[in-house]
Amino acid sequence: MKTVMWLYLFIFIAFFDLHAQFPMLTPYAISLGAAPSFIGFIMGIYSLTHLPGNLLAGYSVDRFGSKPFIVLSLIGAGALLIAQGHVADPWQLLAVRSVSGFVLAFLSPACLALLAKLARDRVHQSKLMSGNGLVHTLASVVSPAAGALLVAKVGFTAAFVALGWGLIVTGILAAFGVKEAPAALSKDIAPKVEEAVNVSRPAERARNLPWLFYGVPLALSCSQGILFFELPLLSESAASVVETGVLFSIVSVGALITLAMVFFNRVPPLYRTMFGALALAFVFFGLAMRWPVPLPVSLLLIGMAKGVIFPAIAALLASVTDPSKYGRVFSVLSIAFSLGAFFGPIVAGQVRDRLSPYYVAFVVLMTALALLPPPFKRANPASAKT
Repeated sequence: MKTVMWLYLFIFIAFFDLHAQFPMLTPYAISLGAAPSFIGFIMGIYSLTHLPGNLLAGYSVDRFGSKPFIVLSLIGAGALLIAQGHVADPWQLLAVRSVSGFVLAFLSPACLALLAKLARDRVHQSKLMSGNGLVHTLASVVSPAAGALLVAKVGFTAAFVALGWGLIVTGILAAFGVKEAPAALSKDIAPKVEEAVNVSRPAERARNLPWLFYGVPLALSCSQGILFFELPLLSESAASVVETGVLFSIVSVGALITLAMVFFNRVPPLYRTMFGALALAFVFFGLAMRWPVPLPVSLLLIGMAKGVIFPAIAALLASVTDPSKYGRVFSVLSIAFSLGAFFGPIVAGQVRDRLSPYYVAFVVLMTALALLPPPFKRANPASAKT
């Protein structure tokens, strides 16, 4: 448990620094002279360059362990964040963000693989994944507002430099605090969700996982990218960077509410994923139709859906994967997230003058749910519990 607590601490600090950039990036790009369509590309390129990093991370984490990639990703990201504060034009910002995307591509698969290996059983594994989501959400609750306040006090350059040094220090501490651990779950323990994914032998779990399942995290990430692109441009949030940070924090508060409901860990992760994504799609449809629900309430509902979905996806993948292949499976998950985060802002930037980007988010989510393979749709509740 000592390693788990250290890992949670470093995850908190790392994601605090990263989420603090959300309300800063769009106005920073505008101050450099970037047009809205180019801002979408700046945000998307970060996720696109995740892809080669994710591909390398899968086999590398399984072979060399998680620790070196956690340490090097944090230190490298910190150095690039410092450089980001000194760019002179949008093209330089694009270049720095593209390199940052590659460097940070190793962090998430490494952390998730290490957490999965530390689990004692499937329920504990689900709790660790929820804990990761909780720590992530706690960081994202306060960091957007904190980042916005930091910019208001010291300006963009000093804010990026401060956040960059925070990541560098965190990476140095991780070199001493994170310890590698062998997988606590035996490779021959069949997960309780076998029938939900129509597999029976551990050696076949990852191989037989339907690839169309990854359309769900891709759609989720795409919708999130659209939201992160749109919020700073909304009339309600255009008054100040601080107000934008508060809106981002509301999303995280919603996620924190559902993550605190620990009884959700007893619900089959497949059902959490499906019904959470369905609820998220309806909220985006409401935003696209300009429903009478106030914006802060809508953002709270989005956050609550995210708090259900993201830990459920990680728990489901961990429960149907051989421990020796955690790195590869979570790298594929990161690739799906990266693709969605790449296309989301770019599509939003291109269509927002003709069509509500929130409608695009709704269509993408519903399409991903409709394409879920039959074995997932016919999951048996009695055999799908974790």
